[in-house]
Amino acid sequence: MALVLAAVALSSCGDDEKTTPVRTFNMGDRVTLGHLVYTVYETQWLTQLGEPPMARVPQSRFLLIRLSAANGGANTVTIPNFILEDDNGTTYPELSNGEGVSQYIGYLRRVKPAESAQGHALFDAPPRHYKLRVMDEDSERAALIDIPLSFTSESPDVPQAGNDKPTLPQAVPSKKR
Repeated sequence: MALVLAAVALSSCGDDEKTTPVRTFNMGDRVTLGHLVYTVYETQWLTQLGEPPMARVPQSRFLLIRLSAANGGANTVTIPNFILEDDNGTTYPELSNGEGVSQYIGYLRRVKPAESAQGHALFDAPPRHYKLRVMDEDSERAALIDIPLSFTSESPDVPQAGNDKPTLPQAVPSKKR
């Protein structure tokens, strides 16, 4: 009986040593997993891809994540697919169809040594805070990259009542001495 308990205790210790903690990184950080180096540059939320009437419409919203994945190893590797995870643990897989996405990174990504895959990964998910799960080339180790919820907007110049064109700041002439 004692021998069985000792064997169980030793086998559980071995599992703990193999478990690598999953670290979280910020967007813009270089994330090294095995021979792969990931960098997430920016995100963009879209309500459709393309123009009507041929527009592609998501169930929730399209999230484009512009990133690169470089192969620092000596052999060609396949970059594992990405997964979005929200704060409640709900996951959203990367979409395999990049139709309508400019600079689509692709779904099946084989990368030669010293080369990288770059472009946009595509997801269909509701707008909220996420973490992007990335894996090493063997899908054994993972890391999370924080994807904050942010919407960028540009406010157009709005004409004031009675004007046909936008009001621009007036230059103040400099005084000569």
